[in-house]
Amino acid sequence: MSPQLSPAVPSTRACGGEPLADEEIARGLVAGDEACLDAAYRRWSALVHSLAWRSLGDAREAEDVSQQVFLGVWRGRAGYRPERGTLGGWIVGITRRRIADSLAARTRRLRLAAAAGSELSVVDPDRDRPEAVLDRVLVRGELARLPAPQQRVLRLTFYEDLTQTQIAERTGWPLGTVKSHARRGMQRLRVRLEPPGEG
Repeated sequence: MSPQLSPAVPSTRACGGEPLADEEIARGLVAGDEACLDAAYRRWSALVHSLAWRSLGDAREAEDVSQQVFLGVWRGRAGYRPERGTLGGWIVGITRRRIADSLAARTRRLRLAAAAGSELSVVDPDRDRPEAVLDRVLVRGELARLPAPQQRVLRLTFYEDLTQTQIAERTGWPLGTVKSHARRGMQRLRVRLEPPGEG
């Protein structure tokens, strides 16, 4: 579901209180007027963010793309040609290129992670021993008996190799809550899995 975006400010006011036209913003921007960059940001940032969010499906990546777009607008302002199209159209074009770059970078990261995972995967020599199979079954069974929040934190820790900070980001829970669930879950597993007379 798309995050709620506040509507873009319809326009920036000129000295006399009249809204600046797109052409005036474009002229000021090309001339290096930072106030016109601010005006362009306020007028088109919601559209840029919305396009990025819909394409990427990730709010943080959409924010990064939005920042990159307006940084690109400022750095590339001398390349804007009004005869080729409107300022808004030019900004949307930059947005599409940044989205494509972000998607390509995501694909590269996934390929690298998959390659690293296959290179680093180590075969457990004990994996097929009956005792190892039994241990895995016992741990899975005990994990399933934990309260849902503790179970979720430990599954994310063990099976997805996430840090507690990453788990807090993924779940939306405060970091202290994640740490508490991890600690209590580990204590319960330890008590249930320890052989009698140990500990």
